[in-house]
Amino acid sequence: AVNIVRGGAQDGCDAYGFQMCRLAPKYRDEKTLRGIFRRMGRRPIYATNYRGGFNAGQTDMEIAEGMMFLAGCGVTCIDVMGDMYHPAEDQMTGNADAVRMQRATIDALHAAGAEVLMSAHVMKFLPAAEVVRIAETQRDRGADIAKIVTAANSEEEELANLRTTEILRDRLDIPFLFLSGGTHYRLHRMLGPKLGCCMWLAVWRHDALATKAQPTCRSVRAVADAFNCMPEEQM
Repeated sequence: AVNIVRGGAQDGCDAYGFQMCRLAPKYRDEKTLRGIFRRMGRRPIYATNYRGGFNAGQTDMEIAEGMMFLAGCGVTCIDVMGDMYHPAEDQMTGNADAVRMQRATIDALHAAGAEVLMSAHVMKFLPAAEVVRIAETQRDRGADIAKIVTAANSEEEELANLRTTEILRDRLDIPFLFLSGGTHYRLHRMLGPKLGCCMWLAVWRHDALATKAQPTCRSVRAVADAFNCMPEEQM
């Protein structure tokens, strides 16, 4: 983890993502986490605590406790799954009790000083209206940032997702992160922040734990710098 922190800094990252479900439980103590986070300097930290990895078998209540622990260790933004407390195929539950518990968890994270991102990994192509509906639902549950991951499996769907990104920018009143999976994800992952997404998700290198659809930090930095050096009237 420390090597990745150092490599990301050398390659120009502005913030860090931390997946606690990938960290073995024996290392999940405050001293260890704060030691890792301290090496990140003053950069923001976006943390997830999903159901997979070393969290397999945990209840959502236990996962929520891990989120609160992350907030206490100084994490900037914490990911709350859209189907937390009531798993759903599209990761957005409509169960009234689960929604009430989600809102309570979000309130507690806010009280602890963390921002909240709500995520839905749908992993299939959706029309723009449905993506906007999900983002607005996440906002209405108290999220500071909406995150939706769909898919594009053709050039047509990829271009449609770019257009949906612009629609989210124009209609949503909170920051958002809209990403593509599938076979046609590269344009969306690279150009999304130029169309309204609040950040790039990148990896330092494509090792065994890295998400293969995420570009490297070095390649993202090259694209971002290329845009920044263009005269304004040509952008």
